Amino acid sequence: MPLPFRVSATCPGSRARRGSFLTSHGRVETPVFMDVGTRATVTDCAPADLKSVGAQVLLGNTYHLMLRPGVEAFRRLGGIHKFMGWSGPVLTDSGGYQIFSLPGSRTVTEKGARFKGYTDQQMHMLSPERAIEVQTAIGSDIMMVLDECIDSMSDEPTTRAAMNRTHRWALRSLNARTNPAQALFAIVQGGVVPQLRRESAAFLTPHPFDGFAIGGLAVGDSRAQREDVTALAAELLPPDKPRYLMGVGTPPDLLNAMLAGVDMFDCIIPTQLAAQGTAFTSTGRVRLTRTQNFLADEPLDATCACATCTTFSRAYLHHLFKAREPLGPRLVSMHNLHAYHVLMAESRSAIENGTFASYAKERLDAIDRHEHSSTRFGEVR
Repeated sequence: MPLPFRVSATCPGSRARRGSFLTSHGRVETPVFMDVGTRATVTDCAPADLKSVGAQVLLGNTYHLMLRPGVEAFRRLGGIHKFMGWSGPVLTDSGGYQIFSLPGSRTVTEKGARFKGYTDQQMHMLSPERAIEVQTAIGSDIMMVLDECIDSMSDEPTTRAAMNRTHRWALRSLNARTNPAQALFAIVQGGVVPQLRRESAAFLTPHPFDGFAIGGLAVGDSRAQREDVTALAAELLPPDKPRYLMGVGTPPDLLNAMLAGVDMFDCIIPTQLAAQGTAFTSTGRVRLTRTQNFLADEPLDATCACATCTTFSRAYLHHLFKAREPLGPRLVSMHNLHAYHVLMAESRSAIENGTFASYAKERLDAIDRHEHSSTRFGEVR
């Protein structure tokens, strides 16, 4: 098993658990939030910045990286770690969501997904075997199987068909793996249909995958549906393997999923919203472009010890965004990622101390009303 996983503590009053796993590029403490570096870079952040804010794992995307810089570049240049100057672990998503997001320029069959590349306008085929070949060349520590992602609110026959194809692709991915040092995660699908989620977990878990992801959420479903499906799916997964909730989300999403026993998370929200001038703070979101921040001589978050909060005022950050200076998104990106990693570190400590249920309630009470819309929440992997 290339990814030995150990649970060191569980928290009374919830299914939250504290653990760790070991990769060839270092140990990862869980629960963990993985910073999204889709194209071998986390937006506005250098590798040294990511280390300084507490990042453990970076996430790259197979779909984007196979198009640019391409497989041959990774083979010749020594893999993604050397290429991007990051010495820690890397997980690569297989590209299933990106294929889903191209309805006008792709065709999905049993063989795989045929699509037009945005870099060269040529047709490409991404099959389960090709996805593993690309990830092997990239050299990620954790690879994902190729899945068929669909709108989570699709009807039951459509959802079942996509789930069954994901299962077949998962076994093909497993057979295509050539480097035993690279872990491989399967993806549990089934939309918001509980019985399908049960069937998907029952099909995948007997096979020798190194971890299991909960996929197909935040693509049309409501917050309540996401939380229900996440709780159900997590309970169905093996206790001795990492559980990964894909592409979700906000601090309340993370807290609720940790309560359900999820170990790993990723989302581009911290940097995506930073580019728009939105920061995550201990009391909820702050929109720095609002006029109330024009003369605000106070830190972004008085409880935060990041370099942004200890050095700059809200007024200065407001000025940077109004002047369209690139330093604004950079400073807020670093703050947001720091805030996410502090949330995870505090959660790990609270689980160890047996107080996570009360900690999560306190954090949710402080931030939840500012974090969520009551309607649709689009996925942003």
